[in-house]
Amino acid sequence: MQVRQEIFDTYWRFASMRQEVFFNKINNVPPPWTSDPIINTYKFCNAYRASDRVSQYLIKNVIYDENRSKNQEEVVLRILLFKIFNKIETWEYLEKKIGDYITLSNFDSKVYSDILQEAMNLGYVIYTSAYMSCASKEFGYDKKHQNHLALIDKMVVQDRVDNRIVKAKKLEDVFQIFQEYPLLGKFMAYQLATDINYSEIINFDENSFTIAGPGAERGIEKCFIDTHGKTYTDIIHWMSENQEKEFQRLGLNFQSLWGRPLQAIDCQNLFCETDKYCRGAFPDLKSNRKKIKSKFTLTPQPIDYFYPPKWRINEKVQESLAQRLPTLEITNLQLLNNNNCQQLSLELDSQVKTTSEITKNISKQYKKSEQDTQRKKSKVLQNIEMEKHEQLYLF
Repeated sequence: MQVRQEIFDTYWRFASMRQEVFFNKINNVPPPWTSDPIINTYKFCNAYRASDRVSQYLIKNVIYDENRSKNQEEVVLRILLFKIFNKIETWEYLEKKIGDYITLSNFDSKVYSDILQEAMNLGYVIYTSAYMSCASKEFGYDKKHQNHLALIDKMVVQDRVDNRIVKAKKLEDVFQIFQEYPLLGKFMAYQLATDINYSEIINFDENSFTIAGPGAERGIEKCFIDTHGKTYTDIIHWMSENQEKEFQRLGLNFQSLWGRPLQAIDCQNLFCETDKYCRGAFPDLKSNRKKIKSKFTLTPQPIDYFYPPKWRINEKVQESLAQRLPTLEITNLQLLNNNNCQQLSLELDSQVKTTSEITKNISKQYKKSEQDTQRKKSKVLQNIEMEKHEQLYLF
């Protein structure tokens, strides 16, 4: 395979910088957490998927909460219901209106549908903006959320899909089970299989199966000039298997997840984030998406990280959290500016605050540096195709 050298190296540098930010935030180091102006200005997912805020909520509050049932059918219901909407506020809104934990005994697609319709009537957005979910009238309803709730009812209540999941021989089998159902495309089926695998009801190697989502495909196309017939899946596996060598080649001190290397799902996600990063760093690089949509905003509430116990890293995590610096006190928080976003928070009982002014100052501070960086990167990019001798050949 032929790589586009500057972009290929950017993949690894981005992973290292994003993980540096992760640990600086954990240690309550005052911002900015990296010298890179693009990462300081825009919102990027963590290098490790399980470290993202929504994944952390899923693992801690939805799957492993001690007050919730460990019954396999209950666990599958909770994961599917949470991930279909993939929004913490939607989950909490449902439980608040129900007045209890979400369980099979109180799951009623009609009741849940009415609750979410009430939220939408009030102007709230119940779905994540992180990715698009399939929308059709597959189950005969006019509204997307009604069809999704009917899907969950069919999978969990009618089909008892949990029985098939626990009998699966490999992670790909779980993916195939989800793919059989309507409203779940390949990307969503892979995400759900990964989320189920966080629980105790199955336990497969995350490197045993992967597929590339649309964003990862764009990232791969940017990193590689010619894949020489290798599939997207082949490339993701290669990245996972060769990560240590590539970090060493570039002299990068990559901080792993307390000894856990990047898994295939993480390398897949990093291609997606590299695609986003390149829109700022290499604006002249051909792409069907030109801008990074979301600006970074500081979250004042720190996360007490917790991972699937079977990974055996939580003891190290707790040691790190115990040693972190006192929480940085931020006094100039401002109310979220809803004029700049279409989504409204579902947190009805309190006003949501954000650090938009801090972000604005950081953005201003690095604006000139970012422009200089983009000009330099553009010049490099223009010479890439001409300098064949500088291209790295793999395989």
